[in-house]
Amino acid sequence: MGVVQEFKEFAVKGNVIDMAVGVVIGIAFGKVVSSFVGDVVMPLLGKLVGAVDFSKLAISLGASPDGEPLLLNYGAFLQAAFDFLIIAAAIFMAIKAINKLKTPPPPAEDPAPSPDVVLLTEIRDLLKK
Repeated sequence: MGVVQEFKEFAVKGNVIDMAVGVVIGIAFGKVVSSFVGDVVMPLLGKLVGAVDFSKLAISLGASPDGEPLLLNYGAFLQAAFDFLIIAAAIFMAIKAINKLKTPPPPAEDPAPSPDVVLLTEIRDLLKK
């Protein structure tokens, strides 16, 4: 089997298509969460801690040879960390809900034994006596 044929079988199986749909939805979800964190959560958090704009938080490391200031933008990192935490929590909750739907039903009770088995059990019990 040639490489092209193997790739065709792989791509058509559905796994690749499912993965592509997941990636597209994940990217869109990431943008929504980034907007939520950047436009809602961080301003509220900044207001609670004293009107701080987290996106502007930085530490100056001096100046570059060009004369531009070198900044360590830890505010952007904090915002990205909040993005990650919210996305991870949302994915965790979604997977937990999906797993609840997938749980197998409880095992059915054992069916009543057939008349032959009942008769044999009685014979066994009589022989034990």
